[in-house]
Amino acid sequence: MEQKWPQQIWVVRHGQSAGNVAREAAEAASQFLIDIADRDMDVPLSDLGARQADALADWFCELPEDERPNVVLFSPYIRARETARAVIDRIGRDDLLSAVSDERLREKEFGIVDRLTPLGIADKYPELHEQRRHVGKFYFRPPGGESWCDVILRLRSVLDMLTREYRGERVLIVGHQVIVNCLRYLLERMDESGILAIDRAGDVPNCSVTSYRFDPAAGKRGKLVLDLENFVAPLTESGTPVTTSKDQPAAPKS
Repeated sequence: MEQKWPQQIWVVRHGQSAGNVAREAAEAASQFLIDIADRDMDVPLSDLGARQADALADWFCELPEDERPNVVLFSPYIRARETARAVIDRIGRDDLLSAVSDERLREKEFGIVDRLTPLGIADKYPELHEQRRHVGKFYFRPPGGESWCDVILRLRSVLDMLTREYRGERVLIVGHQVIVNCLRYLLERMDESGILAIDRAGDVPNCSVTSYRFDPAAGKRGKLVLDLENFVAPLTESGTPVTTSKDQPAAPKS
């Protein structure tokens, strides 16, 4: 029987961005608004984020040739694109079957709460703050934005594409924190409580690697099995600082 899944999938969060830095500064100063003028999709990597991307690229290139990614899919947001480009440039485009920007891998859309800190959301939209507490992070959708369920819905079609176009291949996906977590939800067949427990345990480190390897002996017809989880050795082995900054826009904590 033909293998359904890619042989390997790596899911990576982009390197530290200028938005991550601005958000931390705003929260540390108890400000309501994150001081960044760019659209969320135009926020670039910070200097440290670029170093993290280079360290990640070096790690992939140290793998044997037949174990490196041969397909790279990435969010069109600049910070993810720059992270993916570091890997693509080191591996070499000629050695890749495909390197494609995919809008389904974009950051979760935050709608009217974009650029607001948790304090800012509670101050400007107290009714939303309360609604989110009641509904919970998984299902809450800010006006003009998305819930985690909305993100999961678009990612289901990404997985359909992987099984249709990239079975047996080695696929690197570069996205955002919510993309990493929502893909985990799908690939590991979690429920709401399971993925939120992982989310509460800590933020996904920038340029960390979560990976799945196809095991033909698993399940009835073989399946992807978790291989690495938020793996940061590509950074630590090169002496590059590890960061776990939250993504720039955010909703208030429940």
